[in-house]
Amino acid sequence: MPTEDMLDYSLRPPRLPAPVDDSLGAAPIDLEVRLGMYRKLHELRQFGKRAHDLFLQNLVKGTTHLSLGMEAIATGFGAAMRPDDYTFATYRGHAHSLARGMELGPALAELLGRENGILGGKGGSMHLTDVGKGMMGSYAIIGAHLCVANGAAWSAQMRGTGQVAVAFFGDGTTNIGAFHEALNFAKVWELPVVFVCENNLYMEYTPIDLITAVPNPAADRASAYGLEPVLIDGNDPDAVYLAARRALDRARSGGGPSLIEAVTYRSGGHSRADPGKYRPAEEVEAWAGRDPIPMYHGRLLSLGTPEARLTEIARGVAGAIDAATEFAKAGREPNERVLMTDVWADGGAAWRS
Repeated sequence: MPTEDMLDYSLRPPRLPAPVDDSLGAAPIDLEVRLGMYRKLHELRQFGKRAHDLFLQNLVKGTTHLSLGMEAIATGFGAAMRPDDYTFATYRGHAHSLARGMELGPALAELLGRENGILGGKGGSMHLTDVGKGMMGSYAIIGAHLCVANGAAWSAQMRGTGQVAVAFFGDGTTNIGAFHEALNFAKVWELPVVFVCENNLYMEYTPIDLITAVPNPAADRASAYGLEPVLIDGNDPDAVYLAARRALDRARSGGGPSLIEAVTYRSGGHSRADPGKYRPAEEVEAWAGRDPIPMYHGRLLSLGTPEARLTEIARGVAGAIDAATEFAKAGREPNERVLMTDVWADGGAAWRS
């Protein structure tokens, strides 16, 4: 039976971030790739902040699940993946969608429920999808998309295309049956799939370590499925990029699946309805000091990148976000003709009522 100590979050010691690995500055990553990741970090951060602002203006339909503070994971994988690879994400999928090249304007318009949204305003924040960019959907059913990713990987394996499916999920998913089923099936069939656990330490409002039998919910379970335990700094774009390249190359060469646990931290609550007050102040402050953007800014400066170039990148992104906001606001709300399509396979629903 759970004890009172287990249920009292105030008795849980804060989970503090690991220090920055300064040796990664010497990693063999092309400078233009790094500058592209720096741009993407700013794009994902500024998009998330703008989505939050629009939500407070009552313009975003429904809730939002932001990944502020977690952008390095989507950024690193987005830079490493091929254009024809597949991405499967959770309802916290804004960053992964943009990392695969989804346009800012249609993405933001979708959050506002407008006709010029990427899904015509009918998917909203939790279901961003852009098949043309390899973004195969954001899934609200916890763990379900891991099995769907297996199907996409199996298809690529059968066709011999060299494509890889990458499924991103939260730490709480590791305690769902579909996680274990998907890993087992992927290994048995040696599928070209990469499973990426974005461990932000909390499964919704509950600290993951309070209800999980192992310290690292994904990495510590890898060996049970014949996989290598991989635990990385999810706040370091270079660490993510290098791990992604290794896993993707392995999958393409017939080496089978990989499971990566990327440790990170969301700077806000689970959703816009959650103020996140259950987290220790010391923990929040420590992770704020490991924000990926200022860390990566400093690394690029140490590699000889002029400050002016980094400023130009950030300003360019800010202008693109402003333009995307105007595009989104200018869109019309879907009328009944649009809203009542795609409900059944044969189209409209009016005759059924």
